[in-house]
Amino acid sequence: MFVFSSVFSEPWRQISWGDKERDLQYVQNYTPAKGKVKHLRVLLYGPVGSGKSSFINSVSNVLRRRMSIPAAASSTTSDRSFTTKYETHKIRRGTSNSFYPIVFNDIMGLEEGTGQGVQAEDIKLAMMGRVKEGYKFNPVSALSDSDPGYNPSPSPDDRVHVLVCILSANAAEIKESVLQKMKGIRETARDLGIPQMMMITKIDEACVETEKNLRNVYKSKYLKKKMKDFSSAVGIPMNCILSVKNYNEEINLINDVDTLILSALRLMIDFGDDFIHKM
Repeated sequence: MFVFSSVFSEPWRQISWGDKERDLQYVQNYTPAKGKVKHLRVLLYGPVGSGKSSFINSVSNVLRRRMSIPAAASSTTSDRSFTTKYETHKIRRGTSNSFYPIVFNDIMGLEEGTGQGVQAEDIKLAMMGRVKEGYKFNPVSALSDSDPGYNPSPSPDDRVHVLVCILSANAAEIKESVLQKMKGIRETARDLGIPQMMMITKIDEACVETEKNLRNVYKSKYLKKKMKDFSSAVGIPMNCILSVKNYNEEINLINDVDTLILSALRLMIDFGDDFIHKM
């Protein structure tokens, strides 16, 4: 009798499990390609509840080697964004007063329909560095050049160097109105030459095989199909899509969680640094 298996016999993507120190060292040693750029800026966007703020916290946990919460995140399943302001998150090196040369910008989530969630136009302006720190997003109208939150002369540091779409593996099909907003955002990034990636979060909640063992992430047939579906819907190639698990219930670091986050972070640095080099 044939028994259907929910996992491939071999992983379709190789991950160096148990070797996180190599990628951690890579991140620790990173310096932007051009001296005029002090830090590589990563902008995260995606639907409400996809795990944008939790991803920032997870990166901070891995790099600081302890639990930390630089970005306020919500554990509820509300259909309204918990993040309301444009905020830059820096990650401190250990207990020193120096920071890693990579920063993350968290923004209000994309929501279905008009007048809901962040305006796609605001994300486009953020990519160009035209949104000032602390600007409170207005779901009804986009930022204008007469607004105090508008930055008329952005520096190379203010600009976004990598655009990352965050989607939950637990989410249902992306709504058409949200997809249209994402399409406009992606086209602007393309025109600006900004590299684009996608992070699939909540892989342990969406797949029983990954919940049992995180190392099944690239053996799971369900997750590979989910990644392909998202790739087709959003238009981001598979080799620019990675799966991660954010820290949420844990109070101690877990090597396999760190490994997936560091592999994503390393790719962000590679893509972003190539963009900085061309600026």
